[in-house]
Amino acid sequence: MDSTGPSVVEICAGAGGQALGLHKAGFRSVLAVELDETAAATLRHNTGSRVAVGDVADSEVWRPAEYQHVDLFAGGVPCPPFSIAGKQLGSSDERDLFAWAIEQVAVIQPRAVLLENVRGLASSRFSGYRQRVLDRLAQHGYSAEWRLLHASDFGVAQLRPRFVLVAMRPEDAAYFRWPEPQKTQTTVGELLRDLMGANGWPHADEWAQLASGIGPTIVGGSKKHGGADLGPTRAKRAWEALGVDGRGIANAAPGPNAPAPSAVLPRLTNEMVARLQGWSAEDGWTFMGRKTAQYRQIGNAFPPPVAEAVGRAIMDALNHVGNPHDRHELTADVHDPVYRALAATDEFVSADDLVAALNANGLASVEARLARLSQDFELEVDVTSRGTRYRLGPFKGFTGQADHGRHEYFERHRNRVS
Repeated sequence: MDSTGPSVVEICAGAGGQALGLHKAGFRSVLAVELDETAAATLRHNTGSRVAVGDVADSEVWRPAEYQHVDLFAGGVPCPPFSIAGKQLGSSDERDLFAWAIEQVAVIQPRAVLLENVRGLASSRFSGYRQRVLDRLAQHGYSAEWRLLHASDFGVAQLRPRFVLVAMRPEDAAYFRWPEPQKTQTTVGELLRDLMGANGWPHADEWAQLASGIGPTIVGGSKKHGGADLGPTRAKRAWEALGVDGRGIANAAPGPNAPAPSAVLPRLTNEMVARLQGWSAEDGWTFMGRKTAQYRQIGNAFPPPVAEAVGRAIMDALNHVGNPHDRHELTADVHDPVYRALAATDEFVSADDLVAALNANGLASVEARLARLSQDFELEVDVTSRGTRYRLGPFKGFTGQADHGRHEYFERHRNRVS
């Protein structure tokens, strides 16, 4: 990849979906950090950039302070702590690195930050967590905003919603605008017709007519769970409606004697799945490892076209393209006023004051938020004759503590963490 352009450090880089998109947007990689050795090999093979392999929070793997003032700090930290398909443990999940990544912003002091994760992080369960992220970034001197982006709005033939965080210094944030969705969407059939017919299958056009919609989210799985198939039962049914057998991944496209899709549905190959994730033939991207390892890399990637679209928006902001916003910040939204009210003081706050902060009609809404907050923060409760009061205690998550339980977890499960 080119050695010119604004610099980017990428953590939890995977097989390079975000790296490729940011490269196309004009960024220059100075370091990518990735835990999985096979994905790291893919990165090295395709980018030629420096790749550090290992636990991103291990100072023996890399030292964030050595990369101060890069232009962009980016990454896709682990999804399981927030995934709706999981337990949504958030900060109680030893794999959670989002809060840790936010603390590295203060160390690296980049001009811009780009972090992405699953849609589950946008749920009410994590409103306090999101508010803490925004408030910590503000303390570090950054304006920030979350936005749910759908890959299908950027030329990718699958839904794949991703929850994206962008943060910048106020002087740059004034020029940031989220990328606009494309006016038309690409169907699975349109995108894959050439690959499906590459081995002379005479029914490729017939199949493309069946596959005339947007596919569900590709699920890459993990080292512990998930093989080379297209996801859980519900996803497989959706793929079946699009003329695809989602129970496995084929080694090759159907041949000239393969039956019609009305008789036997074809399976996708890894090359087809990569196309669905946004890699194009022109990218010439080679995935290292065996079939299942390749599929996992592809399925867990941030689609390059989405990364490129957001990257270009960040690039424009850094170059002060266009007119600045009237408000010199990305957002003024408050995700959790109850957290805000508690975090603003070291004293106990009455239930009545929290109801007023939430602007709610009753205590039930406040209690629901408090219950969610207690999953990510220590919450002290003081019951008196005058009523119940609450005080926000320490955050439970990993922010870099040397004695945090995630280190023991990582050592015990090193071969299964992904």
